[in-house]
Amino acid sequence: MATLANERVAYINGKYLPESQVTVSFRDRGFKYGDAAFDMTRTFNHKLGFVKEHIDRLYRSLRYLRIDPGLSPAEMTRVTEETFARNKHLLSPGEDFWVGQRISRGVDPIGGLFDAHEGATVIVECTPLPFKARARLFRDGIDVLFPAVRRTGPQSLSPRAKTHNYLNVLMGEMEVKAQDKEAWGVLLDDRGSVAEGIGSNFFVVRDGKVLTPQARNVLPGVSRQVAIDIARELGIEVIETDIDPYDAATADEVFLTSTSLCICPVRRVAGQTIGNGKVPGPITKRLIDGYSQRVGCDFVGQYLKHLA
Repeated sequence: MATLANERVAYINGKYLPESQVTVSFRDRGFKYGDAAFDMTRTFNHKLGFVKEHIDRLYRSLRYLRIDPGLSPAEMTRVTEETFARNKHLLSPGEDFWVGQRISRGVDPIGGLFDAHEGATVIVECTPLPFKARARLFRDGIDVLFPAVRRTGPQSLSPRAKTHNYLNVLMGEMEVKAQDKEAWGVLLDDRGSVAEGIGSNFFVVRDGKVLTPQARNVLPGVSRQVAIDIARELGIEVIETDIDPYDAATADEVFLTSTSLCICPVRRVAGQTIGNGKVPGPITKRLIDGYSQRVGCDFVGQYLKHLA
């Protein structure tokens, strides 16, 4: 490994460069059309977590989009580990990274000529996790709103592929932020059932059971699957089914899962206080504790330390 830099380093098309030197052509199809796939894992106490699960999902997205990254999954894993190793020294105690891969179909040929790099554009990068900005969510819970924008359904473009084409969920998120800048948007599908938000999966707890939308209608998050696995290990029944706003409003508990948050309780849905309003609820707390044990990191405490 080269001398450690004082600036974050990213991998692009076979090279490790300071972030300020990483550039993508304006003719790149990822920029022009959102014709790209990506995935993001995170570190826990400066150690990469769930790398295999995220890279496996990345390659499923790439196969769906018919993009050849020019690297095998094992090579992508090595590049991911190397990129993190070159940035790890920049982390302070209590801080961690998102570590992600971004692969576009590459640059369109113009006039019979290609950009200097032919084939897919491959980037692997590290981004600091927003602990301070999100710390209060673990103290107070998340407020969820359902925008009018509906989630693109699997009959149009499978939500199971993690692509750069995020306009659908972004439009919903902007609508929510216009109403309440602190709220999180969760989109409904075209039948009025709960789907997902930006990078987050939705769960409700009712009568001791955990319910979550069916995988075919959402991006099945890695943290979503971890929460499901932990619940089943604890003897808690998990049902993948349609959930409508009534189910959410009358739930005993609601929580979101995501790579960065892991598991985070929800306080209100569409203005309706969930349960007794105290977060996390007992089952959510058991799942949080199980998740923390699995990754060897008190991620809730990590967030709460950043409260002003």
